[in-house]
Amino acid sequence: MEQMERRPEDLFGMDPQEAKAYIAAHLASLKLTEKKRAELEADLAKWMGRIELARSKGAEDLALEAEKAAERVRTDLAKLQAEEAELRAQIDVMRRQLPGLSARQRTVDPDLLEQELLMASGRLPGDEAAAETERNLAKLEKESKAAADLAALKAKLTGSKGENPGGAQ
Repeated sequence: MEQMERRPEDLFGMDPQEAKAYIAAHLASLKLTEKKRAELEADLAKWMGRIELARSKGAEDLALEAEKAAERVRTDLAKLQAEEAELRAQIDVMRRQLPGLSARQRTVDPDLLEQELLMASGRLPGDEAAAETERNLAKLEKESKAAADLAALKAKLTGSKGENPGGAQ
């Protein structure tokens, strides 16, 4: 529940999936708050009915006690209504931020990324020819080493063939 203490402005540090889960947690909290509010409204109606009943029967002391209980319920109800309004406002703010998160995630320009990588490695954009030359030279070095290793292996096999007349290649 630690995440519920975060402010809606914290949504910008999340990816869209995390943000949706965060909003869902707030929605669940809102639903629980709505349910508690409905229960308190029912309690308040019950206490108001008891006040009327006590007064109609002439039991003023019971009516006063019922009024005290009704006032406690009203106070709790006011707090809950304020909490509910705040949750609704937070959810509204977060929902408006969600499209921006998705758009920000999709705005990766591969060409720009390649240029940034080149600059980070100390090359300037436009030095692609030098990079291509380096890759080709590295490829040639690998191929010549592989050819040399293959020739050495063939020589070894040819040499061992003479020593082992019944052996296969």
